[in-house]
Order: sequence, then C-alpha cells, then structure tokens
Amino acid sequence: MSQAEPMSDSAPLFSSDSEAEGPDDQPAVQTEESSSGVSRVRALLTVLILCYVNLLNYMDRFTVAGVLPDIEHYFGIDDEKSGLLQTVFICSYMFLAPVFGYLGDRYNRKFIMSSGITFWSVVTLASSYTPKEHFWALLLTRGLVGVGEASYSTIAPTIIADLYVKETRTNMLSIFYFAIPVGSGLGYIVGSQVSNVAKDWHWALRVTPALGLIAVLLLLFVVKEPKRGAVEARPEHQLHQTSWLVDLQDLSKNFSFILSTFGFTAVAFVTGSLALWAPTFLFRAAVFSGEREPCVEGHCASSDSLIFGAITCITGILGVFTGVQVSRQLRTRTPRADPLVCAAGLLLSAPFLYLAIVFAQASTVATYVFIFLGNTFLSMNWAIVADILLYVVVPTRRSTAEALQIVVSHLLGDAGSPYLIGVVSDSLRRNDSFLWQFRSLQLSLLLCSFVAVVGGGFFLATALFIERDRERAENFVHTEDEPIVVPKSGRSTRVPVSSVLI
Repeated sequence: MSQAEPMSDSAPLFSSDSEAEGPDDQPAVQTEESSSGVSRVRALLTVLILCYVNLLNYMDRFTVAGVLPDIEHYFGIDDEKSGLLQTVFICSYMFLAPVFGYLGDRYNRKFIMSSGITFWSVVTLASSYTPKEHFWALLLTRGLVGVGEASYSTIAPTIIADLYVKETRTNMLSIFYFAIPVGSGLGYIVGSQVSNVAKDWHWALRVTPALGLIAVLLLLFVVKEPKRGAVEARPEHQLHQTSWLVDLQDLSKNFSFILSTFGFTAVAFVTGSLALWAPTFLFRAAVFSGEREPCVEGHCASSDSLIFGAITCITGILGVFTGVQVSRQLRTRTPRADPLVCAAGLLLSAPFLYLAIVFAQASTVATYVFIFLGNTFLSMNWAIVADILLYVVVPTRRSTAEALQIVVSHLLGDAGSPYLIGVVSDSLRRNDSFLWQFRSLQLSLLLCSFVAVVGGGFFLATALFIERDRERAENFVHTEDEPIVVPKSGRSTRVPVSSVLI
C-alpha cells in the first residue's frame, strides 16, 4: 500500500468501491468526469461561471452595507430600520430556498438559476431609483432580491458535486467559496467608491445588475446540465427520486447534517452582524475619537468601507485556503478532521472579534489587526461545511439539504442578527450624542463573540457522528420495496421485498 493511498481514502467526498486507487487512478478520474455528460473543459468553465455568479451575489448583498451611513442619512432612519435592510432580504431568500431546493432536485438547474438571476438583476436595478420619501420601497425591492439569490445558492454547489469527486471536488468547492469573501469585500469597496465618485449612493446599486445579465448569458450558452450522481458511479436512474417528505425524514435523522447546520447558523449570525454593522461601527468609532468629522452632508466618508472591504477579501481567501489545507492534512490522522477544523475556526475567532470591538475607540490599527485575525479564522469553515453536506447526503437529496441548511442558518442566523443588533443598540442608547451612538453599537456587537463560541460547540458535536453518517450515505441503496404476499398464521400478509431478501 502506497503512502498516497490513505490521503485518497480519507478525502471527505463520495467514493465507490469501483473507484480504484494507485496506478489506475488517473484513468478513473477521466471516467468520472466523462460520466457526468460534461467534458473536462466545459466542467471547469462551469465552475468558473458559478464562481462569477456567486461573487456577484455577494457583491450585491454587501453593497448596501458599504453605503449604509449614506442611506441612514438620506432616509433619516435609526439603527433598527437600518438592520431591516438585511433582514428582509435574508427572510425572502430563506423562505424561498426550500422551493428552489425542491425544483433543483427534479428539474433542469441551469434554467432555474438563469431565471432567478434575471429577476434579481431587474429588481436590484429598480431599487436604485427609490425616492427619499419611500423607504418602504427600498425594503420591498431588497426583499425581492432574495428570490434570485435563493434560486442560485441552493443549486450551484450540487452542480459542482455532480462534476467532480474526491480531492478535485474539494478544490473546486474551495474556488467556489473563495467568491463569498471576495464578493463581499468587493461589495463594500465598489459600493463605497462608486458612491464617492458619483456623489450619490443610488449609483452603487446599479453596478451588479449589468454584470448579472452577463452571467445569465454565460449560464444559458456555456453551462451544461450534468447527470446527477453519475461521477460517483451512482447514476440518476439507479438512485431514484423520493418524495419530499421522505427526504425530510431522512435528513432529520442525519445528525451530522443537523449539527453542522446549527454550527453554520452561528457563522451566519456573526458574519451577518459584522457584514452590515462593522463599517458603520468603525466610522462611529473614528467620529467619537475625533479622527473623522461626523456625517453632516448627503455623502459620508467611505474609507472605513474601503478598508473593511479589502480586509474581507484578503481574510476570506486566506481563511478558506487555510481551512481546506489544515483539514486535508488532518484527515491523515482522523476522519473527524472537517468538523474539528470548523470548530477551531469559530472558537479562535471569538476572542479576536471581542478584542476588535473593545479596542475600537483606543487604537484603530489594533482594531483592524484583530478584525483581520477574527475574520480569517471565521472564514476557515466556508468550503468545509459545504463539503460535509455533500458527503453525508445522497445526491438526489442535496438540493433539498442545501435549501434546509439555508433556511435554518438564515432563520436563526443572519436573517435576524442585523436587526437584533440594531434593536439592542437603540435600546442601550441613552441619547443621540456621538458617545452613545458608538457605545450602544459597541455593546450590542459583543454578542457576536458569544455566538461564535456556541457555534464551535455544535461543530464539536458534529465530530461525534460524522463517520457514521458518511458511511451511511456512501452505502445508501434505494429499493423500490414493492410488497409481495407472504403466508402468516394461515393468512396472507403484504410485506416489503427487502424484508425477505437474503
């Protein structure tokens, strides 16, 4: 047995008994990729296009956060209403995810994504024309943006899973999830800088719609729908579709899926809170310490959004890459590497985020250093959590599982966390002085460190079940279970075929 063999065996992905290791491994890879019905070149182009769309999704999501001080000043709203901008988007995104998950497991996925992204682009453009007297219209359009994102986020990872297996799938998922921090960071940067150049925050919302229409054309004319489960030597006609209720019942017994979803919920809570409030918090800290003038005109200072955006890009790439590499090395020692790395990332991020919030008024440099470290550790689990879901859930239930994970993680995570932070901030504020504008938001953001620790605990619990659930998914065999008649005590009774087969 070669030294390289354990590495392949321990890859956190589906592998069947027919996938040989060793000298014949390279031909096997070629067979895996061609069995999906998509050529190697087109498969790579598909991943790159999906990454591009993922980047646009997160750019659009965090463009609002990059110009939030301008929006607050323009509409004359408080922290509670500002938090609603992210909450209404996440809520629509969350509630529609199961619908698109159901459709994605049964119908052509690229057409579903194309329709959703077209709708998302049109609505985003419409939101940029919101008049000053109608803040409700901005809330409505931001909520509708979630429709398009739900159509994409539940489906895209399952397409990658149907194109690659083993270490190749891990690498492709890493590339795909690099787009999340990079897109988020670009949202802050593009939003703040476009607003700065145009002297109008509305223009910040008009960048991603044009890029979204390009994404639709690429999806329609370049992406090819792969066969579900074919690369795992388990094609669709052998796996069979089951009813949605049966899918839900099976997923409810999958403890690795449930616990990792709750762990990811903590990640969503923290990232959702920081994504919306961090630039505003840093701006208020600078105003309170006298480093910056308060926002008294229609256009507010944008350097904090620019710096935070750059940090988000760098730490996201570094965190995702570090998480994948550490997990890959640790798999040679334990099959529980993935949830342990996720737990370590959250538990290590908590103290650094706490220090970043506490030191905000004392040292700007120290604050940014702690934010850098906290975001890096927080980003370690993005690709790994997706990988866990893919190898503990059978192919025909993955879109449904993705949808459920989105619902739970957003319902208990970033759907309410920006609004909750805003409500707590307003409740703690004693007056409208610069001191209390800063202090109330500072105290409310401390909640993020506590939630990060709880999330780390859920990932530690996931490690207890990960081996069992992965083995069960890999060895899953669907049976039709047509009833047959068997004599019993002088009478005939109907029992499933599987119960009498030896």
